[in-house]
Amino acid sequence: MILTNAQVATMAPDVGMINDGCIVLTGDRIAWVGPQSALPAAHAARKRLDLGGRLITPALIDCHTHLVFAGDRAREFERRLNGVSYAEIARAGGGILATVSATRAASEEALLAQALPRVDQMLAEGVGTIEIKSGYGLDLVTEVAMLRVARRIGAARAVTIRTSFLGAHTVPPDYAGRADDYLSEIALPAMRAAAVEGLIDAVDGFCETIAFSPAQIERVFAEAHALGLPVKLHAEQLSNLGGAALAARHGALSADHLEYLDASGVRAMAQAGTVAVLLPGAFYTLRERHPPPIARLRRRGVAMAVATDCNPGSSPLTSLGLAMNMACTLFRLTPLEALQGTTVHAARALGLTDRGTIAPGQRADLAVWQARHPAELAWRIGATALHSRIIGGRIAT
Repeated sequence: MILTNAQVATMAPDVGMINDGCIVLTGDRIAWVGPQSALPAAHAARKRLDLGGRLITPALIDCHTHLVFAGDRAREFERRLNGVSYAEIARAGGGILATVSATRAASEEALLAQALPRVDQMLAEGVGTIEIKSGYGLDLVTEVAMLRVARRIGAARAVTIRTSFLGAHTVPPDYAGRADDYLSEIALPAMRAAAVEGLIDAVDGFCETIAFSPAQIERVFAEAHALGLPVKLHAEQLSNLGGAALAARHGALSADHLEYLDASGVRAMAQAGTVAVLLPGAFYTLRERHPPPIARLRRRGVAMAVATDCNPGSSPLTSLGLAMNMACTLFRLTPLEALQGTTVHAARALGLTDRGTIAPGQRADLAVWQARHPAELAWRIGATALHSRIIGGRIAT
């Protein structure tokens, strides 16, 4: 099929926008893209779909979510508004641990049933790839079950799911004060068990004063490397423990959050090619006042991705479009940077090279918008401009 009469935002280096463009699809791949006037004669006889001058971009990529979970934490939201900090709630047994209790009690069927509506909200905003983390089980059975549910989402919907093992999310109450024992007895064995089932695409961790120390994260990364798995890290969200530099030393795909990232961390990420994943939903919900060092990341040429961080506590957000708007208004990204952050840089944060741009050989995951300029996507608040998705070369419902 040929998509014609489109404003094509390729997101490919040195190409940019193609006005009155067309895209030739062969199977699940892009065969050709360019101005309609330059369409090769060999493709002229193909079936055509006139897009009426609409904007077309790569399908969006949400590269950081925790969307498989049970329960909610609405009352914590109320407590934070009354002045209780996120760290105080966590130390009192709330926060992540509250979701752990609800998730452990839920069956895989219940987790899938609760996750799919959240997924559908994302797909309705042009998303074609979603990363999903474990981390709300903190025991061997539930951590593996969460990853199984994530894989099932990919079978139930027209979307690519990438999974991250996050057993090092926080320390469960029965291991209070014994984080190293928890890693030895639960997290690392769960990682090995999930890897045997082929359920892990990457390994993540939470390096923070309320979670795991850099030395403990080193243990997690060593096990991941032994299993041949890439790593990423929640780093510098609430304080600066040097997590981003640690991640960079291990060749991490990404370091995420980064509100307290310092100059040495930025340098390390730039040298390693580690992507900075910005999560404005958590920044907004937690009412943080210390934004990531965007100007410094920009100067060093660190790729910046943008994601929802969909989770029940610090970012109950399923709108990647709103995350793009927040990245612009709260962090001062440009609309182009926000779109790069949800396409080409988000793909890189997941280690994917076959999507995120519109170019020959790339996977035919595309979003068609009721818009004519890419800036409209980050400009809108509370409404999607999506016209349709094309996933794997087929129009997706």
